[in-house]
Amino acid sequence: MDKFRMIFQFLQSNQESFMNGICGIMALASAQMYSAFDFNCPCLPHYNLAYGLGILLVPPFILFLLGFVLNNNVSMLAEEWRRPRGQRGKDPAVLRYMFCSMAQRAMIAPVVWVSVTLLDGKCITCAFCTSVPVETLGNTSHPRLSQGEMKRVLARIPCKDIYDGQEFIANEVAIRYLRCISQALGWCFVLLMTMMAFLVRSLRPCFTQVAFLKSRYWSHYIDIERKLFDETCAEHAKSFAKICIQQFFEGMSMDLAAAHCHSPRKAPADAGEATEKLLGITDQGTMNMALKSWHRCKPPLHLHPPALPSSNGWAGKEQPPMHPCVPQREMAAYYSRV
Repeated sequence: MDKFRMIFQFLQSNQESFMNGICGIMALASAQMYSAFDFNCPCLPHYNLAYGLGILLVPPFILFLLGFVLNNNVSMLAEEWRRPRGQRGKDPAVLRYMFCSMAQRAMIAPVVWVSVTLLDGKCITCAFCTSVPVETLGNTSHPRLSQGEMKRVLARIPCKDIYDGQEFIANEVAIRYLRCISQALGWCFVLLMTMMAFLVRSLRPCFTQVAFLKSRYWSHYIDIERKLFDETCAEHAKSFAKICIQQFFEGMSMDLAAAHCHSPRKAPADAGEATEKLLGITDQGTMNMALKSWHRCKPPLHLHPPALPSSNGWAGKEQPPMHPCVPQREMAAYYSRV
């Protein structure tokens, strides 16, 4: 169990490198999936185009969504986007930077799939086999057929075993023609994506260096703040649960002692330490109000806010009027009166 905890902590501390590795693995997996995929063109005039373009575009869209699903920052970005403004404003530049960063990683696997598909040429051959220029590549002396019959014959070009139009155009000629176009499109697509990646990675910081640095800093801050909040909540919940369980068993011991079963047990020595970690919140309603206040109006980003007493001030006293956006200065004034 300790080894898994160490691995999890290592992945959290190297989250960016981990996500880059995940995207690389997905890219290799997409190429391997296509090589293992059994491509079977229907060879029907009304289905070839839908099947070919579907294989070309639908799997990349699924891989793009999986790239977002596997990214840990998706929930954080959605939470920050939907969070009410409250006492802390939201910087749209930070949200745009985080979304663009996730989108860049998520597009790696779809780009690899589209590139491999175009370079292979099967999808383009299946989708556009009915558009082969028979007048240029075929036999012009053969008697002309109707448009419907010609499409029915050309739709069987990807299926060599059932193709019966050798007198119109040779099967190998049509396949070579379509595969050449597909490979040209594939290399153009690879060149376009490479140039776009170069421009995004290299030229964007040169034009907006200040905004780039601000966005990177505050995106890291949001991630670290969330992690620290989760750790603090886990520590508080552990202390709260420990005290509740101890009080339950102390009450059971007193009941058993009253029934002359055995003497009550003493409270553990670490109960005082657990009580100190509760930071004044010792009941469910107050904890729910505190969590609601944290979501609706997070405290402003000041390093020297008014200090609040850390003693158990809410236990056994009148609860403070916790409006969802009560300023900390008013909270401190309330505690000074009580």
